[in-house]
Amino acid sequence: MADLQHPPKTIYLKDYTAPDYRIEQLSLQFELSEQETTVTSTLTISADYDQSGGVRPLRLDGADLQLISITLNDQLLTEADYSLEDEALLINSPPANFTLEVITRINPSANTALEGLYTSSGNFCTQCEAEGFRKITYFPDRPDVLTVYTTRIVADKASYPVLLSNGNLLEQGELDDGRHFAVWHDPFPKPSYLFALVAGDLAAVEDSFTTQSGREVAIRFYVQHGNEAKCDHAVASLKRAMHWDEQMFGREYDLDIYMVVAVDDFNMGAMENKGLNVFNSCFVLAQPESATDLDFVRVEAVIGHEYFHNWSGNRVTCRDWFQLSLKEGFTVFRDQQFTADMTARAVKRIDDVRVLRGHQFQEDAGPMSHPVRPDSYVEINNFYTLTVYNKGAEVVRMIHTLLGDASFRKGSDLYFERHDGEAVTTEDFIAAMEDASGADLSQFKRWYSQSGTPEIVVERSYDAEQMHYTLNVKQSCPPTAGQSEKQPFHVPLKMALLDTDGEPLPLQLKGEAEAGGIERVLDLTESEQQFTFINIPPEPVPSLLRGFSAPVKLKLDLSDQELAFLMGNDGDDFNRWDAGQQLSVKVMLRLLQVLKSGLQPTLDDALSSAFGKTLTDHSLDPALVAEALTLPAEGYVAEFVEVVDPQAIHVVREYLRRSLAFAHREALIKRYDELTDDGPYSTDAAAMGRRRLRNLCMSYLVELGNDEVRNMALNQFQRDQSMTDVMAALTALVHSGSPEQHSALSAFYERWKEDPLVLDKWFAVQASSPIPGVLDQVRALTNHDDFHLTNPNRVRSLVGTFCMRNPVRFHEANGSGYRFLADWVIRLNSLNPQIAARMLSPLGQWRRYDEGRQEAMKSQLARILEEPSLSKDVFEIASKSLKG
Repeated sequence: MADLQHPPKTIYLKDYTAPDYRIEQLSLQFELSEQETTVTSTLTISADYDQSGGVRPLRLDGADLQLISITLNDQLLTEADYSLEDEALLINSPPANFTLEVITRINPSANTALEGLYTSSGNFCTQCEAEGFRKITYFPDRPDVLTVYTTRIVADKASYPVLLSNGNLLEQGELDDGRHFAVWHDPFPKPSYLFALVAGDLAAVEDSFTTQSGREVAIRFYVQHGNEAKCDHAVASLKRAMHWDEQMFGREYDLDIYMVVAVDDFNMGAMENKGLNVFNSCFVLAQPESATDLDFVRVEAVIGHEYFHNWSGNRVTCRDWFQLSLKEGFTVFRDQQFTADMTARAVKRIDDVRVLRGHQFQEDAGPMSHPVRPDSYVEINNFYTLTVYNKGAEVVRMIHTLLGDASFRKGSDLYFERHDGEAVTTEDFIAAMEDASGADLSQFKRWYSQSGTPEIVVERSYDAEQMHYTLNVKQSCPPTAGQSEKQPFHVPLKMALLDTDGEPLPLQLKGEAEAGGIERVLDLTESEQQFTFINIPPEPVPSLLRGFSAPVKLKLDLSDQELAFLMGNDGDDFNRWDAGQQLSVKVMLRLLQVLKSGLQPTLDDALSSAFGKTLTDHSLDPALVAEALTLPAEGYVAEFVEVVDPQAIHVVREYLRRSLAFAHREALIKRYDELTDDGPYSTDAAAMGRRRLRNLCMSYLVELGNDEVRNMALNQFQRDQSMTDVMAALTALVHSGSPEQHSALSAFYERWKEDPLVLDKWFAVQASSPIPGVLDQVRALTNHDDFHLTNPNRVRSLVGTFCMRNPVRFHEANGSGYRFLADWVIRLNSLNPQIAARMLSPLGQWRRYDEGRQEAMKSQLARILEEPSLSKDVFEIASKSLKG
């Protein structure tokens, strides 16, 4: 229980101490039963500290366990020999070397928090990261305690014919009483968070992969019966990831078998348990008729991410949870590079930056702001954040930018070789990069320790007589929680200068003997720096922060004409897209002022012209055209206003979409028709790009609100050729308030009500509708027979979508959205604290809104904190959010 008078203990990085005992090996035996599973844990233990100062007790973490017995060196211990504390078992005076047997009993069927061992759809599965293993047995449940695991699973054969755990299968057989067993051994030492067990009646999809050294690895995907045909894409993605990691990072798989299990009830996307990955089924199962293009891309990305963890997380793991980004940030960078190589690099980069700007920057500026390596936490589950993952990936990307491909590869090779089988820190990662490249990254390490989003302000001047072009660059970082003052970051600013034809100019800094290419990276290391380029004939247009070379906010006063010029001419695809985003934001901010003054808005000529040229330019990749024509999200526009008015931003954005649709109606219809594809469905980048642009054209046309375009959407929905097109049409009908939405929703439900993942889409498309009154519909859907409170995917699809992806309706001035969210956080708190806590973030942004909304949000946070049995997860975020 947590409350404001007796808050939970805060854990600090500065207090880290190494473990007192080594676990040389661990043998586990599971006697599986849904309500009474017995776990026998046998640990071989050695003291790992100087005993001259006396014997230290052995601390074993444990939660929600029924202790049956403890035996030390074959001697049964009595209560005088040990003590039970809150979530801990202490062996008072153990010898230096000993064997400890601990028998516990647990109830997996009652485990709605989905941490430790639990049941899902009649099967057993585990989730041990971050601290779930302590809900299975007593053990030093920390990432710096690595040991070799041997696991024996015993269960009823008829109910649970499949018995899986980490490593390689040593033995299996049948017992006399209708049960059977399997023994698994993982030869690679690992921490407890990487342990996994799965038992159930599952179908297996089998394949194999031959490594670069000629070893054959068995591949098995375990899914619910009937889902076998939905695994083809995931299996192919895994094989591509295995090959890619060999080629790009020199990493080869090390066990005889690689297994993936798909489960419907899972708090996360997936888990990289050594050799036995447990996945949320939404990141495994994909067929064209039931999965969208985005689903296919995400499946491949997550499959790759978890596989890449085999080295960046498993073979080399993190010393403590403060180092979480050591494995997650590095692995996100690796999966981003993989996806970029498998799809379209520019589109992938744009998608990644959207997440940063639209969500991670808000996290940086909010009450839960923390460095990539946090200094403290109350509940570690709360730090599986965009800052740790996505900003952490950007930090690794900046190292890659600073070092270059070859030196970065040398650094990663050295890191893996030097620390194989160890639990390490971010300093160890940086040291390997420095030692391999000779670079000095001492200042760069501030990216790990300082929170917040740096702001880069650039002023420019041109001396036509001397042909000197000067950039005056200032950097700063606003105060964040716990950090009022910041030292300058080391920011790699990739840039180019374009001439009047859009061609990049040779870049030669004052003092240099010759030009150094047409693109370069400026090292920003001081609060203010000046860079003067010489031999620049006409005044150029700057192309700065190319490829989004650093996770910063760049402030550069470009005119509408200059932004339009960059949209049409910049050779950097990301900057070309970003120029359009900047122009759109400028237009929307002006429209907000027009709306506020009560004047009649008009469509901006420069934006409309750029929109039309881009739409009709057939030389461009359709995927990039779709990105360029997508207006900035309402949440991103909100970043540029002092006091957020969600309704006004929505009105302005919708006005702009509708105006662009009217202005370019014929061109939109023509492009839509041109992109119609009656051929077989393909997931290659070109086909996905065509569908993406075609469906964007339709979404604009529906803004016209006439029968012709509604029929266009309805016809596309009824063609039912791919889920990508069906969902695009259904979304257009629902979000436009079309009368046909009701029949379409009903038909969709009847078609897909037996498929949980598709039904999640049905719930989400309704929850994200901007139509007034949608909250009443969402409330009604929470009483639907197919809404299951214990299934995280279903909760996220309905409650999460409304509260986090529908700003105009969530932020209704009457505060109804805030009350709705608080109701569900309170309800979920006792069932699944992780899910409850992760939904709280919208209330933490209260300082950015008007006084009425501020008070409404704060009152709901206070109401949550008044709950008598608040989980640590919810308490930490709610209390920090209320403080602002």
